[in-house]
Amino acid sequence: MNFFRRALFFTLLLCLCVAPASPQTPAPSASVDFQKLALEATDWLSGLVRINTTNPPGNELAGARYLADILQKEGIASEIIETAPGRGALVARLNAGAFPDPSRALLLLGHMDVVGVDASKWTVDPFSATVKDGALWGRGTLDDKGPLIANLAAFIFLKRSGLRLSRDVIFLADGDEEQGGDAGIRALAEKHWDKIASAYCINEGGRTFLKDGKPFYVGIQAGEKVSINYRVTATGTSGHASVPLKSNAVVHLAAAIEKLGNWDPPVKPTVLTKRYFEGMAQIEDPELAKWMRVLDTPERQDHAARILSAANPVWSAMMRNTVSPTILQAGIRANVIPSEAHAILNVRLLPGELPGEFADAMLKVVADPQVTIEIDRLNSRPSPPSDIDTDLMRSISKASHTLFPGAPVLPLMSTGFTDSAELRVRNVICYGLLPFPLTEEDNARIHADNERLPIAAIRPGVEFVYRAVEDFVRAQ
Repeated sequence: MNFFRRALFFTLLLCLCVAPASPQTPAPSASVDFQKLALEATDWLSGLVRINTTNPPGNELAGARYLADILQKEGIASEIIETAPGRGALVARLNAGAFPDPSRALLLLGHMDVVGVDASKWTVDPFSATVKDGALWGRGTLDDKGPLIANLAAFIFLKRSGLRLSRDVIFLADGDEEQGGDAGIRALAEKHWDKIASAYCINEGGRTFLKDGKPFYVGIQAGEKVSINYRVTATGTSGHASVPLKSNAVVHLAAAIEKLGNWDPPVKPTVLTKRYFEGMAQIEDPELAKWMRVLDTPERQDHAARILSAANPVWSAMMRNTVSPTILQAGIRANVIPSEAHAILNVRLLPGELPGEFADAMLKVVADPQVTIEIDRLNSRPSPPSDIDTDLMRSISKASHTLFPGAPVLPLMSTGFTDSAELRVRNVICYGLLPFPLTEEDNARIHADNERLPIAAIRPGVEFVYRAVEDFVRAQ
């Protein structure tokens, strides 16, 4: 055992010893040594974090080969599918019978690619998998290599246990999720559907939220907003900067962006969001809970939404379409007034909203004939929400109540997009988990500097996924 692994071993043991023990349930879950499995999962995650899969370019094939080696040592065959040069996915399967049965199969999905980093803003090397301050540091520890490894641990232990399965279980580690999935889930669904065809899926997108040191609620993603980039163009008269012009395209663009950036589109809570707030009203501060309960009341909805939006920007984004200006482009010289100025808006539309109609709504807000708005890129596919009255949801809820007693299980419509959208349009029931108990501060590090996963969260996260999967796939 080298120095790193010795340090990791003792750090994990210390965290596991001080973490509360999980309640015991009947065999076979009770026979699982979850501390040992968590230690293995931490080791696997450390190795995967050290593989730089920043997207672009992705480099997911290196990650796929790493995972294939782990599975091979467990006697599990896998296949690496190359979707583009250097890009790809790994798929493996545990069969319940002699022939695959996609109509019942469960897919365990996670993505290997990660967003970019500014290493100068990090306290440690973002691809070193450093153990520091009781956490495993590195890009992807939360999004999405950590959850991917929790899926892997569950998949491997199903094989080790010899559990008789009632349905096929497929493990899929894909890529390109952070850039829309053209070289990831979309390519796999279009060209290799036979290898991943399934009826159910566990993917990323949820929350296991800690508050005051205790699990507060467990959010299960069952739907998501649609991500679209819009291009805003302002046109005007070019000229010498020494003679200011009222038609200056930069000025008109700035005014348009100011209006759109401060605009609150109308409140339109979906069925999932209403269910979420109904559950939150049972556990939240009484003053906030009061407004959560009347969110579905037409005459009080707008006022309730204003109070909830001020309390939490995520709640605001869950209730309405949103606009975030992200890129500005203008000018060629400091002394030249340009004839055009451009901006990119990242818009997240509620399910069922029409992109063209929303462009028209934004133009009405801008109210400037020098400004046009058009769709630049559809980043994710519109998809229907998943039914939450299923055996898989009941298995997830059962596992959650065992590990996190007192924390309600709430359906979520996530404000971000995931690979689940591509599966939901193919009638796959998808639920998103983030199985590790995390604080709001922990969650805020997703896509941010110094992303890290508390070591103490790994054991309950691995156990959560395994218990949910085992309950769902175990033959009666």
